[in-house]
Amino acid sequence: MERCDSVNDRLKLIQKTEGLTFGTDALLLAGFVSGKYKRGCELGAGSGIISMLLLAREKLSSAVALEVQEEYATLTKRNAELNGLSDRLTAVCSDIREYRGESDFELVFTNPPYMKTTSGKACTLGSKNAARHEIFGDIGDFCREAKRLLKFGGDLAVVYRPDRLCDLLYEMRSAGIEPKKMTTVYADTHSEPSMVLVLGRSGGKSGLICTPPLIIYKDDSHKEYTDEMNYIMENGSFPSVFGR
Repeated sequence: MERCDSVNDRLKLIQKTEGLTFGTDALLLAGFVSGKYKRGCELGAGSGIISMLLLAREKLSSAVALEVQEEYATLTKRNAELNGLSDRLTAVCSDIREYRGESDFELVFTNPPYMKTTSGKACTLGSKNAARHEIFGDIGDFCREAKRLLKFGGDLAVVYRPDRLCDLLYEMRSAGIEPKKMTTVYADTHSEPSMVLVLGRSGGKSGLICTPPLIIYKDDSHKEYTDEMNYIMENGSFPSVFGR
């Protein structure tokens, strides 16, 4: 029920064959984070891949990965051990709303569930259902907990669904995290946006920068990456045109 894959940055990743696997959203969120932070916290870690990408790229010195599902918290710990990151990545099995461990993080990052419990077709596999639906907290809970865990001036990085962008921006500002930068992602030039990346600052002043859109593929058949996507794949960060 598991497999081990080689992914970006020479990382090895153990994944559940019937669970959610490493995807573009995780890769782009790790690339969207720029600069270097000492301590970070991931809300809803899954396999731990986003934390490990940030650590491997030296964007983070250390990270705490919160995951409510015990099998996935254990998986994050195993992946950290596999990649020699156990001394820098701590996996904690906890509902984000109940965690009372470390705080004053410089960075909180998350790929949160994006579907309300009353919307969408529920997955038959419980772990996928929890990862996609707001069973263990809605976007408001994630933003409030991020605010509680961040130091003043710390950053929150989120990848989310465009159809719920209004909810995300509202909950961020309501929690005291001001949206500062946003990038909209498209599969190709003819498709609707597939995801949005937002960076917010705890206690920040108003002023949102909307970067150029990120187009993943040059062609409608999705066989060739754009130059920007190739840059992200090779460097683990967005090109300078997307800002810092």
